[in-house]
Amino acid sequence: MQSKTYKIKGMHCASCASIIERTVKKIDGVSDISVNPGTESAKISYDESKTNPESLNTKLEILGYSLVLEKPLARTVLASAKDEKLAELKSMKLKIISAIPLAVISIFVMAWDILAQFKPVYQMPLVWSEFFHHLLPLMATYMLFVVGKPYLQGFYRFLKTGKANMDTLIGLGTSVAYFYSFMVGAFEETLLKDFPNVGVMYFDVTIIVITFIALGKYLETRSKLKTGDAIEKLLNLQAKTALVVRAGKEIEISVNEVVHGDIIIVKPGAKIPVDGTIVEGNSFVDESMVTGEPMPAKKNVGDNVVAGTINTTGTFNFKATKVGNETLLAQIIKMVEEAQSSKAPIQALADKISAIFVPIVLVIAFITLGAWLFFASGSLGFSQALSYGLMCFVGVLVIACPCALGLATPTAIIVGVGKGAKEGILIKDAATLEKLHKVDTVIVDKTGTITIGKPTLVDIEILNGKEKSEFISIIASLEKKSEHSIANAIVNYSVENKINIEEINNFENLEGKGIKGTVNGIEYFVGNVKMIKELGVSFDATKIEQYTMQGKTPVILATKKEVLGFVMVADEIKTESKQAITDLHKLGIKVIMLTGDDEKAGKYMASLVGIDEVVAHVLPADKLAKIKELQNSGRVVAMAGDGVNDAPALAQADVGIAMGTGTDVAIESAGITLLNGDISKLVKAIKLSKITMLGIKQNLFWAFIYNIVGIPLAAGLFYPIFGWLLNPVFAGLAMAFSSVSVVSNSLRIKVKKL
Repeated sequence: MQSKTYKIKGMHCASCASIIERTVKKIDGVSDISVNPGTESAKISYDESKTNPESLNTKLEILGYSLVLEKPLARTVLASAKDEKLAELKSMKLKIISAIPLAVISIFVMAWDILAQFKPVYQMPLVWSEFFHHLLPLMATYMLFVVGKPYLQGFYRFLKTGKANMDTLIGLGTSVAYFYSFMVGAFEETLLKDFPNVGVMYFDVTIIVITFIALGKYLETRSKLKTGDAIEKLLNLQAKTALVVRAGKEIEISVNEVVHGDIIIVKPGAKIPVDGTIVEGNSFVDESMVTGEPMPAKKNVGDNVVAGTINTTGTFNFKATKVGNETLLAQIIKMVEEAQSSKAPIQALADKISAIFVPIVLVIAFITLGAWLFFASGSLGFSQALSYGLMCFVGVLVIACPCALGLATPTAIIVGVGKGAKEGILIKDAATLEKLHKVDTVIVDKTGTITIGKPTLVDIEILNGKEKSEFISIIASLEKKSEHSIANAIVNYSVENKINIEEINNFENLEGKGIKGTVNGIEYFVGNVKMIKELGVSFDATKIEQYTMQGKTPVILATKKEVLGFVMVADEIKTESKQAITDLHKLGIKVIMLTGDDEKAGKYMASLVGIDEVVAHVLPADKLAKIKELQNSGRVVAMAGDGVNDAPALAQADVGIAMGTGTDVAIESAGITLLNGDISKLVKAIKLSKITMLGIKQNLFWAFIYNIVGIPLAAGLFYPIFGWLLNPVFAGLAMAFSSVSVVSNSLRIKVKKL
């Protein structure tokens, strides 16, 4: 079973999406299809032995749609799609430029006629009246058959296939107004004898409505281009070429030709083309694309580099380990694309309504016409009832706006997911983004989430008056021979503080206790309390016990005669952790820390950052049980962990959040990945979810209101009570405004502060 996402040409609204879904679902071999009108794409799952994209495309072409079947690189697909949209926009713009003067003339004539009825102005002079009487039909003909051609085609496809979309409504409404007016104009003298009030013509309605609708579509299409710019910006991070060493020569090749094992040269200012490991040289690399950190990171031999990041100073060579779609950047782009194309559960209602909306509107329009003729002919006369009935018929068809309904959710999701990607928050799908705004409990792992995730030298206690630099130099010189992670913390501290590391003689590893060796002719011991006790050196361990209760590990330096001092190594708390917990509390969220550490150490750590509850001595299975317990009590739980060891808990949580760092980011392990493991981004993710969901609800509210209020008004339901009738011209304006307002409201998410 294949599952692929295709761009779809010819899709403009939610009713289009509904037609495509219903048509493709009926094809033998298709198991599922999800169409997104916001991205104009469809994710189709099908059995290759029963059908293929070409046969699917054949079925859709009958309805006026087509699948984009080419399989070039993502960058090319995006560029091609954007070029097509820009060409479409250019064509639309030219038609609108030609249409606006005609609409202005029509509005002028219509306004004069309306004002003349209420006496603010005199009747239009006969010469002018006759001129416009003959000009308006010519203008309307151009508008309907040139500018309004897509709507006529929609009406034609409806007659041919029985499938109606938004274009069908506009095409039917403007055609009825045009041909009715044409008949009245052609047989005016004959009709006036029997129907004295039948002389009203609606050429101006055809002209102005098509102008408004076309202008609305143009503004909507232009706005939708802006919603997807996150993908374009991510793609622009990719390098196009790579300088590789082959057969002893440096050659520049396309990044798509790089293979595993290639040695790539990166010069200052160049983008790193693929993921890999440095084998020669060193430099500082701007990794803000991945980590969000503005300061370039120092890179030496053995360090990993990521595609899309920028080399700032030195030149280095690295070995390609991940190429093409394997790179971190490619995974990020894929994840953002899939999330933007996915559907949020809240969209289900809009989809159901859109599926039946257009047929219902058609029925309402014909019922409206029939009701006017049946109920109003007696009081108004047949000709007046027909005139009002046709005006309301056209108004109902025009004001109906499933476009706004269909765009309400996907446009907000596209912008929200894109904004998240720019902030280093990768969202797996729309459903995750929706669930996140309901979270009231966040469970955090200690190591790598609240803490940095690697041992760091945090305290130094010198007992015999030695200089700090000499004291650290002795410990670091001995620990340099050790491979323990605690030893690395001490050595890294000495390197960072430019403290000399001396030569060691007679080095010996004391299993389970520490190490010993000779520095400058003196024998030193470095290790734990057990080693000191065995040496028989007197030592007050009270202070060390105070440190160990805080979860810190002591490393003691001694000779055979005395203890010289000790350093404490711990997994240091991230600088942003305390503020992040405070911000989560402000959002009304309870924070629980699960740790495998001792309870006292865990509670001390929690007290430093303000965590509400600590559960210590937990295994992965215990984390899973705790999440189930919270969920059973009605809590909505988000779990933040490393994305690998915490996989069962991440899967059980309502929202799993992987604290990814660098190239080891666990993109597939959770619903959300925070790219540089920064817990403050969790707060931003929750705020983003709340902002996006608010935008969706606002969009859906206005989309429903337009129809709930607009259709009865256009149908003339309020005429018997208040004498209100909605001219189809204003119906067209309302319909165009509804779609533009929904997309514009979604774009507001971009500028919201997280």
